[in-house]
Amino acid sequence: MVKLYDSGVYLLGGTQIVPEGEAPEELAAAKAQAKKGTISYGILQAHNHSGDAENLKIKFDAITSHDLTYVGIIQTARASGLEKFPLPYVLTCCHNSLCAVGGTINEDDHVFGLTACKKYGGIYLPPHMGVIHQYMREAMAGCGKMILGSDSHTRYGALGNMAVGEGGGELVKQILEQTWDAAYPEVIAVYLDGKPRPGVGPQDVAIALVTAVFKNGYVKNKVLEFVGPGVSALPTDYRNGVDVMTTETTCLSSVWRTDEDTRAWLTEHGRPEEYKELNPAGTAYYDGCVYINLSTIHSMIALPFHPSNGYEIRELNANMDDILHLVEEDAKKLIKRPELHLNLWEKVHDGALYADQGTIAGCAGGTYSNIMEAAYLLDGKSTGTGEFALGVYPSSQAVMLELLRKGALEKLIAAGATIRTAFCGPCFGAGDTPAHGGLSVRHATRNFPNREGSKPGNGQIASVALMDARSVAATAANGGRITAADELGYEYTCPEYHYDPTAYEHRVYQGFGKGDAKEPLVCGPNIKDWPELPALNEHMLLKVCAYITDPVTTTDELIPSGETGSFRSNPMGLAEFTLSRRVPEYVGKAKAVMAGEKARKAGQCPAEVAAVLERVRQIPGCEYVQDGEVDLSSTIYAVKPGDGSAREQAASCQRVLLGGANLVKEYATKRYRSNLINWGMVPFVLNGEPDFEDGDYIFVPGIRAALEGDMSSIPAYVLGDTVRPLSLSISALTEEEKEILRCGSLINYNRKLKGAAEK
Repeated sequence: MVKLYDSGVYLLGGTQIVPEGEAPEELAAAKAQAKKGTISYGILQAHNHSGDAENLKIKFDAITSHDLTYVGIIQTARASGLEKFPLPYVLTCCHNSLCAVGGTINEDDHVFGLTACKKYGGIYLPPHMGVIHQYMREAMAGCGKMILGSDSHTRYGALGNMAVGEGGGELVKQILEQTWDAAYPEVIAVYLDGKPRPGVGPQDVAIALVTAVFKNGYVKNKVLEFVGPGVSALPTDYRNGVDVMTTETTCLSSVWRTDEDTRAWLTEHGRPEEYKELNPAGTAYYDGCVYINLSTIHSMIALPFHPSNGYEIRELNANMDDILHLVEEDAKKLIKRPELHLNLWEKVHDGALYADQGTIAGCAGGTYSNIMEAAYLLDGKSTGTGEFALGVYPSSQAVMLELLRKGALEKLIAAGATIRTAFCGPCFGAGDTPAHGGLSVRHATRNFPNREGSKPGNGQIASVALMDARSVAATAANGGRITAADELGYEYTCPEYHYDPTAYEHRVYQGFGKGDAKEPLVCGPNIKDWPELPALNEHMLLKVCAYITDPVTTTDELIPSGETGSFRSNPMGLAEFTLSRRVPEYVGKAKAVMAGEKARKAGQCPAEVAAVLERVRQIPGCEYVQDGEVDLSSTIYAVKPGDGSAREQAASCQRVLLGGANLVKEYATKRYRSNLINWGMVPFVLNGEPDFEDGDYIFVPGIRAALEGDMSSIPAYVLGDTVRPLSLSISALTEEEKEILRCGSLINYNRKLKGAAEK
């Protein structure tokens, strides 16, 4: 059972939930103090440098990036005045690990990462050694600490560590000893009760949670705080598997109360000093509460195309006609190509749904206890000689070593599974892509469209359903027939884990505090600097180059994952893929705007743009607008963009094509909005419906002046067949964010700061 409270709650003694509406008068009178009783409040304020409890300026204890993001971050920091890494910065090579695609490109990025760590004082984890989040759990996370990562699944809450996934610009700020700025977030209690049934794993709990809160936005941009007696019913390795999936709820961060099992986990990993008991105060107030009775959770499946599309496997089997029809109808809306039809009914045989592939991988699935139990379920069995295949990716070399010593890998290999090294590819479409029309069941983080690697633009389609490793293994043992592990009637006790860091000691470069400015930074031919970006002018003229009406637009649609990874270090090369899976014509249209603006600046204004500027001067109050006070740029309209990945390229790819703004009904995540700001793109929100079309021009007079006002009603004009007023707004910005927008990018802002400091 998952229950959402429709009001705030008081938690008394860590075990008694009192809804705000039922609180006695004396308890209600202490609400302000009770808000300070959460674990989250203590951690956030310990890292807050603003002096204002409601407006946070956070400095993190450590930061981390993988090889899809760290080159761009370091290049941005270099352009902004980087001299050294002032805090531990871990660079991992777990996304672009495969060096067979793109020639030397990926390994060039890895060499860049290692030489950057030598030059600036960083920590470098080579390819295949570990996925980013497993290594951070093993080596860096600690109770009461905060970590910032340029990956959306940066979550170490099960270790009492508040972690945040953000775009690269926010990591650049930490490198330059600036702050991560945010209003104090609401905190939601996730109250765990009971104990999981045999066969129910962390992914089952996570899918149940995400399904309950994603669509209604109950926890969006809020902190999840896991409390209640059920926490101690879960081993820490299990908690890690639930925690990493909280990203899919769109929450801001997460943290769990700690106990002796947390202490034992940290001690086993050689860091007993990182343990601290964390519990809410005797009286703590939460802005909402999610109650989960763990004993009522059954084996779950999240059907395409989102982790929130969750069903009990037994429910799927009982209502297959209706449920599969809903999935296929949703696919039509997402793909919008009648000739490309997702037909899951082709996978139904003898009254059951069959998968073509199984995968257990990454920071969610590849943990020790998940793979150990999968090996137990497959011991002495066969995955079969048909189409179904099972791939298993342990999350780190340390986990791999212990699985080897415990005999788990032997059992999996004997059953027909293949064992791979630590790699995040199956989570974003760069590994284990199934055949056209295939259905893959995975214990991984996401099942967004194309996350399995297919390309609808090229006539390819496949899909992913998320399940726990236990049910994936049960499915593999059943020839691909979707099977619920909790219906197998078994009991299993996972053998104790013993951590051996020898592989890290022999391979990981530990350079924090040891940077040497004389070390050369090795840049391969694909590693390019950021192009010059213009500052914000007095007025904006925007041309709509993409008009997207989907309820949500993911970062994967804004800039695809997978094969584009080879170009992450080449801003203009990567920009060629912008919106390629959603609006393929966008790049050409944005380039035309960019070329037109370049010509205008050179005194050769295109006739269309000249005519539009004349129409601008016909707007009352705009008669005296000078051409030199107006900058032309492209824009996109999307209902709710930015769900999913933290990757900053979702914004920077628009910006290097001279994108100037986004027009939206709302932003799916804080991190995508932050990315827009850090790349100098104005994050507009529409007041009302979008009274414009694809290809229209929109004029925003006095945009620099508007940043000085309350920004709740910014006048603009649609220059279509007629001139029509349009009302825009911008949600609250810090003074630093306003200045970043005025400067045109975080790079420009930091150059300005550096110039002022040198005078």
